[in-house]
Amino acid sequence: MTDFVTAETRSGRVRGTVERGVARFLGLPYAAPLDGAGWFLPATPPEPWDGERDATVFGPTVPKAAYDPPINEVLADEPDFPGAECLNLNVWTPDTAGSAPVLVWIHGGAFRAGTARIPTYDGAAFARDGLVFVSINYRLGALGFLDLGDDHTNVGLRDQIQALHWVQDNIAAFGGDPARVTIMGESAGAMSVASLLSSPLAQGLFTQTILESGAGHHGLRRSTAQTVARALAAKLGVDPTREALGAVPILEVVAASKALSAEIAAQPDPGRWGEVVADTMAWEPTVGDDVLPVLPIESLRDGTGSDVRMLIGRNLEEGRLFIVPGGVIDHIPEPAALGAAALYGFPDPQAAVEAYRARGARTSGELFTLLLEDRTFTVPANRLAEARDGAPSDTFVYRFDYRSTALGGTLGATHAVELPFVFDTLQRTTAQALTGPNPPQALADEMHGTWVRFARGEDPGWAPYAAGRQVRVFGGDEPLETDPDAAIMAVWEGVR
Repeated sequence: MTDFVTAETRSGRVRGTVERGVARFLGLPYAAPLDGAGWFLPATPPEPWDGERDATVFGPTVPKAAYDPPINEVLADEPDFPGAECLNLNVWTPDTAGSAPVLVWIHGGAFRAGTARIPTYDGAAFARDGLVFVSINYRLGALGFLDLGDDHTNVGLRDQIQALHWVQDNIAAFGGDPARVTIMGESAGAMSVASLLSSPLAQGLFTQTILESGAGHHGLRRSTAQTVARALAAKLGVDPTREALGAVPILEVVAASKALSAEIAAQPDPGRWGEVVADTMAWEPTVGDDVLPVLPIESLRDGTGSDVRMLIGRNLEEGRLFIVPGGVIDHIPEPAALGAAALYGFPDPQAAVEAYRARGARTSGELFTLLLEDRTFTVPANRLAEARDGAPSDTFVYRFDYRSTALGGTLGATHAVELPFVFDTLQRTTAQALTGPNPPQALADEMHGTWVRFARGEDPGWAPYAAGRQVRVFGGDEPLETDPDAAIMAVWEGVR
């Protein structure tokens, strides 16, 4: 027999379910339904409703691009569940009458894929351990990051900010403390967290941050973003306006956005596409508006967000997810590594490649993968942690070293493999496609427990980074290392 529970939001009463002592409320709208040009405009608040709204099943998903094969065989995703009321969120809580710390999850997916309803992201374990857990959906791809030269930029980030305002206004009704909110994200979600930390429009909406495999270095100049937007409109055969794009069936816009990304990847001309070529994402936050006046790392270096506590880290072998499936790593030619080093701004690309070869890279595929992962994940994470030296709030750094057994063990400690350990959802089928069978529950207990302690505002169990460059290693040979990326950072000194 299913037990039900209700809560009163500012828009109306909602009814959720209770299972094993955890209440969950799913598909709660934090914005009004989208339609026409509204798909490309900032969201508006939801309309109030009468009576009791059902919140026992997930709401619609934001229209999105699917992961390409063969990555889609290991990286969890959900099919589209279309609907205009896709700007929704989900809440798991141990006690609607409590006042617990709140943890808000922002999913990744290269700003064009993913959804909060992926089973790996189930928030029950966090609620079981005393937190109110919230997962949000936000607009992706062209719907979230189209720049047409007007004021309606970074709509996807504005969605996230609106969801955080919803948390401030409503989370007490679910047993959460709006004064103790931690925002957490992975990959593009972590880049979103850095963006929110630096944004003038998000100040005061949270007190702590967790960034997994993403930092504050990704963003497009408005001129670059507008070049991409015009190319999308031309591909669709319409004028580059929100009204014209809004008249196109939304799934056609998504398909054209994905096709444009593929075209840029196939013909990566920096003269035409600018920083998109190095970032490999045609749709990402735009820099130079009221949401992000400057690139997040620049703002954070100047002290923005220094009063917000941070946990940040990466996986040991991030790049293998993008190169290993399908055997791509075995077919990358030697010039690819040199080309990557040149694209990334090394004044002497050959010297950079030789430095990486000295680190033990045996093949050109391994060289290319190391350059990719360090440029995208390792260096940004370290530089963000270093930027907070002297900040009044602490920064804690971790690394995840457990190597997946999927694909015969070739994935290694790759991108996203830490997620089911963090969420304590190892038994989910979506999780084991990435971790491999029989992943160690003890490591999930350790890692999930650390995230819970941090979200509570407690000591996570090791020294802040500024005190001596201490890094907590999960799933490795030694639990603590001191400045483990010093050699990598030396190679990248003065680059980017």
